[in-house]
Amino acid sequence: MTLRSAQQILHDVFGYPAFRGEQQDVIEYVTAGGDALVLMPTGGGKSLCYQIPALLRRGTGIVVSPLIALMQDQVDALCQLGVKAAFLNSSIAAEAAREVQSKLLRGELDLLYVAPERLLMSGFLALLEQVQDDSGLALFAIDEAHCVSQWGHDFRPEYRALTILHERFPDVPRIALTATADTPTRGEIIERLALEQARQFVSSFDRANIRYRVTLKNNARNQLQAFLVAEHPDDAGIVYCLSRKKVEETATWLKLRGWDALSYHAGLDAATRSKNQSRFLREEGVVMVATVAFGMGIDKPNVRFVAHLDLPKSLESYYQETGRAGRDGLPANAWLAYGLGDVVAMRHMIDSGEAPEERKRLERRKLDALLGYCESTTCRHQSLLRYFGEEHPGNCGQCDNCLEPVDTWDATLPAQMALSCVYRTGQRFGAGHLGDVLTGKATERVEQFNHHILSTFGIGKELNAAQWNSVYRQLVAGGLLESDIEAYGGLKLTEAARPVLRGEQSVWLRRDADPAIRKTGRKAQRTELNAQGKDKTRGPFAGANDDPLWLALKAQRLALAREQGVPPYVIFHDSTLLEILNRRPATLEEMAEISGVGQAKLARYGVVFLDVLNNK
Repeated sequence: MTLRSAQQILHDVFGYPAFRGEQQDVIEYVTAGGDALVLMPTGGGKSLCYQIPALLRRGTGIVVSPLIALMQDQVDALCQLGVKAAFLNSSIAAEAAREVQSKLLRGELDLLYVAPERLLMSGFLALLEQVQDDSGLALFAIDEAHCVSQWGHDFRPEYRALTILHERFPDVPRIALTATADTPTRGEIIERLALEQARQFVSSFDRANIRYRVTLKNNARNQLQAFLVAEHPDDAGIVYCLSRKKVEETATWLKLRGWDALSYHAGLDAATRSKNQSRFLREEGVVMVATVAFGMGIDKPNVRFVAHLDLPKSLESYYQETGRAGRDGLPANAWLAYGLGDVVAMRHMIDSGEAPEERKRLERRKLDALLGYCESTTCRHQSLLRYFGEEHPGNCGQCDNCLEPVDTWDATLPAQMALSCVYRTGQRFGAGHLGDVLTGKATERVEQFNHHILSTFGIGKELNAAQWNSVYRQLVAGGLLESDIEAYGGLKLTEAARPVLRGEQSVWLRRDADPAIRKTGRKAQRTELNAQGKDKTRGPFAGANDDPLWLALKAQRLALAREQGVPPYVIFHDSTLLEILNRRPATLEEMAEISGVGQAKLARYGVVFLDVLNNK
């Protein structure tokens, strides 16, 4: 097939005017029969890289996906476009599975999504050989290919057996896709899936539409509430927490304050997890509070924010988790609350884990890189891309450090005081106790250990407790101090502290801003912001949320989605709906030029949405 055919499919079936980034090269290469490894950020259009070649090549495209709970929505979305798609996994009844297999044998499917466990069954592999001989296999797409990595939280042992596809079907092209970008994982994918001869397509990992912000923790839940009220009062989003207990407590806390919040973690039964995930995908404005058990492969394009109430495990995890926001390309927020307690907790988790020491050293280095990102005074986009080996052309102009440049100060003398206090108290106390000693606060605990008679007692009265906490947090992030697991998280000196104590090295730290904490409920806080003229709600829908036509378009979309039992974004993405609002097409021909309106959707929904436009 020619590339022009691919462009025609892109326009007629998917409703897009042009390819983005590497899509065109990938599609051309795989359509010609080549194996490919595609690294592309979430929302970058990875699915088209195998969907279009599957439509261009003879036979059925087989998509291997670990995301059983989401296959239904993926297939629903393709069926809306007029693509003949189906899925096979443990969630469907035996009779339904037999019907799908019959369609596959008859060559009636363009795409079939299967779980790796199903694919690897000897009977199913034999079925695929029969299909190959009869109607043909267009390709194998291995989605979420980073699942081969045994060190990742998404590890799936079955993925390591997928080399059998190349062994039994050597003439069928394979395309492995992932948004996980670090070099070790890339090497593991190539090795474990036998893709040494595959062409690698590596897109830019910059998510320019995401605004990154790191906030110093000071009553994180109230800070989260202030962030949501000011910027996302009606939006869908994800709030990540480290523990199941914190997930439940945070979801309950948000519900009591008027938010439509749900919880998701591995401790919930499968039915509850499935129900909550379905509500998040199919309803508007739901906030999902979750552990990292939630999120891989989430197709919901209008997640407008991802918030972290605890540190993620690494910059790779942070990049992957924040990438679940703004998949439609419209503005979105990544908001992280971070404090010294997070650093101590993460180091404790690493040191007390059962991984080999070599693995622990790698995890410590990854945590250090994350802390460096949190404490950075430079552009967040630059910092993230540099970590993945990519240069950013300049300041992004929209992250917290670019919008409000950080003030730094010469903290050499306070750093020496802080380090000396750690040494003289025996290298086994936390930042709170050390701050009491430095500020001369003779608490019961300070006197219990006779720390009120030390030479460091009261030498740091020029700084308050919060400022000393900031100093200690940044010294830990800078590698001059580390938490000691045997001392229950107490701080101890590292070799890097020696030149500072000797006066051979200066220390510059960022000056923390005083966070404003609001303790009111959602409605009261919103009223207060409006009364003060401080409602800073940003994003693609600023103003649109009060437009009757926008509300009518959304209502029509939701009604159609409920009729068909699909998520609203399966009908039209927010970006498509926003373009309809702004361009106001008057005819079907004009509607066809809207991005995301292919021929099947034009025939099915064109008149319906034109009626909405004409009646407002």
